[in-house]
Amino acid sequence: MNQWRRRAIRVAAAYGFIPALLCGAYLAGTWDGANRGVMLAVVLVMLVFAAGGWLAANRLSESRLWWRVPLLTGALVNLAGDTALGLLDGGAAGPLGTLVPASAVFLAITVPPRAFLGFSVLSVLAYAILVFCGDPAPPGYAMVHLLAYGAAAVLCLRHSTVLASLRRRLSHASRTDPLTGCLNRRGFDERVATELATGRTTTLVLLDLDHFKSVNDAHGHQAGDDLLTWAGHELLAEVRDTGAVGRLGGDEFAILLPGSDADEAGEIVTRVRERLAGATPSSLGFATFPVDAGDAEALSAAADRALYRDKSSHVRQVATAEQIGHARTQVKGNGPAATVAKGERRRHSIAGPGWMAMAQTLIALIYVGFFTEHHDHRAGMAAICVWGFAGGLAVVTGADWLSRARAARPLMLAFATSSFLSCAAIAALDGGVDGPLGVGMLLSIPLLVLGMRTSVAVPVSAVAAGLYTLVAVTVGDPNPWYVALNLIGTAATSFACAVQGRAAARQRRMLTRLARVDVLTGVLNRRGFAERFTALPGTGLLVVDLDKFKQLNDAHGHAAGDDLLRWVAQTLRASVRPDDLVGRLGGDEFVLLVNGNANTVATELRAALAERTGAGIGVAIAGRDGDGFDSLYTVADARLYQEKLSRPASYSAAAGL
Repeated sequence: MNQWRRRAIRVAAAYGFIPALLCGAYLAGTWDGANRGVMLAVVLVMLVFAAGGWLAANRLSESRLWWRVPLLTGALVNLAGDTALGLLDGGAAGPLGTLVPASAVFLAITVPPRAFLGFSVLSVLAYAILVFCGDPAPPGYAMVHLLAYGAAAVLCLRHSTVLASLRRRLSHASRTDPLTGCLNRRGFDERVATELATGRTTTLVLLDLDHFKSVNDAHGHQAGDDLLTWAGHELLAEVRDTGAVGRLGGDEFAILLPGSDADEAGEIVTRVRERLAGATPSSLGFATFPVDAGDAEALSAAADRALYRDKSSHVRQVATAEQIGHARTQVKGNGPAATVAKGERRRHSIAGPGWMAMAQTLIALIYVGFFTEHHDHRAGMAAICVWGFAGGLAVVTGADWLSRARAARPLMLAFATSSFLSCAAIAALDGGVDGPLGVGMLLSIPLLVLGMRTSVAVPVSAVAAGLYTLVAVTVGDPNPWYVALNLIGTAATSFACAVQGRAAARQRRMLTRLARVDVLTGVLNRRGFAERFTALPGTGLLVVDLDKFKQLNDAHGHAAGDDLLRWVAQTLRASVRPDDLVGRLGGDEFVLLVNGNANTVATELRAALAERTGAGIGVAIAGRDGDGFDSLYTVADARLYQEKLSRPASYSAAAGL
């Protein structure tokens, strides 16, 4: 997190350097102009603040509370400096007049949304100062620039907010068990580390469902899943306001009770035991930090020892069919909902340029309608606006289909080409790039860079910049500094968008992997396997269940069981093709989707696993036994238990035991 805060501070500082350096170069090239000494002083102040933010980024990023202060202060200094420079240089239509509205686009991707609302108001006021206190601008110029840059800023903010929301939900998914809705092992371990770091008294409770393996053997894995889901919901309901609940694997749950001592924890354990007894009797043990242990590992070991003392102190019972049926009715249709829709990021990235095209052409149409009454090319400009709006509307309404279509990339490239050509044509008809509509040729670039891959965004942006330069050279007689500063300013903002977009993409890829991979074994978890499952005719679904895994845990502890599960996952992956899927659904249950002869693969897997454990394997063939995961799983699960009943189960022998 410190790294992310440090990068945000430095990106903001870098953007403070950019307008200051651009203005410095502009002042050097136009030193004979008015107010150059005062403008140079403003530039130096902006450079000092930017340098201070960059150099202090490491120290400032360490504070969760105050790290935004330099970010917001730097943004205020830049906005004030941009306003002063634009006003001293002549106003809104001068070469430096676009600094204020352009800064809003950058702020949209660097400051928090609530802060951006305040900055947007300040930006409008600052631009009003340029318009009313500076030299007169061409009719409609200020209106078009204010609305166009405002639309670009809002759409960049919307895109960044959507991606931030997606990352938050992916982060939640990467820490949540998809079956029960509790924290998974990774999420729970992080929560334990956070609580122990505070130094306050904290109790860890571990619990196992009694004879859960017998439930799976007698009633199938679906019944076991229903029981686990019910147990998770009951635990969450009991301690939701006072602690955290995690499913560490199989039928092993954990409860963290921050601020509770042994007496308070004992009362909660009693309530939990009574609550679960209605459907799945359980064994529980707990330990308190720092009384019983001084770190997370020792605390877990102490709670584990207490758990096994509890196991040996009472007669453990097996959940009955009636109890399982009751649990099933309680959780039916109440499982954890998917937190991130497949293709969501791509859909928003596709829709963004469409919204931008609609906004730009609507603003241009307003300009044409109110400010070009006697313009020779009024009809042509209006026709281009209608065409551009229709194209943007088509992309927005078809974003969902495009996000799934193989032809999405060429279609979006065609749309981008059409949009930039339309902007170039309308700017040429309006008199050139320094006219009110010239700004439209550059405004889409930051949004494209923010949402598209670099390999696509860079050439598209280069084409747009080339078109802008071509129109500048061939139409009208714009100030060369106006053209250069707009191009370089857009490039700088686009680079900042690219940095933010690439950082967000890296984080999103990491979280996507964590949300779909079992944290203990490294193979796909239930969510990841279900998302990648594609049953072509002839492919085989294999369900693997280890023999007497529960007895191994009871005799040697969960650490020995975890070691065996990791070895099994590695063995399964090494025994099948690279493109075959391997997943762990929970506990000691693994599942594979393989090409080729599934029965032969099953035989080879039994031989490979026999080095350390016996295993039952059930096989279902797509097309013959079903098509979807649920139907194939039901068949494979039934065959698994038919096989287990036909042979004696062997004891799992963990390495080193």
